[in-house]
Amino acid sequence: MTNATEAARAALGGETGVGEHLGVHVETEHVATHLFACEKAGYVGWHWSVTVVELPGGEPTVDEVVLVPGDQAIVAPAWVPYRDRIEPGDLSPGDLLPVSDEDPRLVPTYSFGDDPLDPDAKAQIRQVAGDLGLGRVRTLSPQGLDLAAQRWSAGPGGPTAPIAQSAPHRCYTCGFLVRISGPLAGGFGVCANGDANDDGRVVTTDHGCGAHSEVRLAKRHEPKPLPEPVVDDLTLDLLETW
Repeated sequence: MTNATEAARAALGGETGVGEHLGVHVETEHVATHLFACEKAGYVGWHWSVTVVELPGGEPTVDEVVLVPGDQAIVAPAWVPYRDRIEPGDLSPGDLLPVSDEDPRLVPTYSFGDDPLDPDAKAQIRQVAGDLGLGRVRTLSPQGLDLAAQRWSAGPGGPTAPIAQSAPHRCYTCGFLVRISGPLAGGFGVCANGDANDDGRVVTTDHGCGAHSEVRLAKRHEPKPLPEPVVDDLTLDLLETW
């Protein structure tokens, strides 16, 4: 092992900034990787990694020398594909966001049996859907519906939003709630109160805000009635008689 460590350090002889030996990681019976501290400027927390092969009765042979990041090293963040980085509000006028034919959130609106993989068959299904007046080639799958419901419930129109937590009533009793149709009709609607923060947005039926249609002021908060008006009948003629 001592010979292997010396061979590993010797392999770094031409490199500057090689520090102390940090340890060894046994890869296989005859292969081990030695780590040395890197003291080069700009590489704080990085390690020199030298893989050495040592066969019985033979001299250690250096297999690979690389510079690898340690736990404290500053490295670039993990790559996130462009499609996964797009968030609501990022699209500008004229931008296009293609949706894959294999998107699990969507299923064919109309098909014969299983969804065909042949592009010509898919084109035929689109034609049939158009001829039947179905309008949409694809519609939400159960997974797409579940994702939408989870996203809306966790968003600002859901029951855990701060404004909902302090609201006196829930949306399902509000006269401004517009019911929607379809599989999500039981738990969601659209707010139609122009004075509310959620006007024109999807809200859960257990959401709420201070603009509920049945909100009433307490007696002590109601405006006090004005006194009866006083008619001023004093004229110049009356003043002259005085």
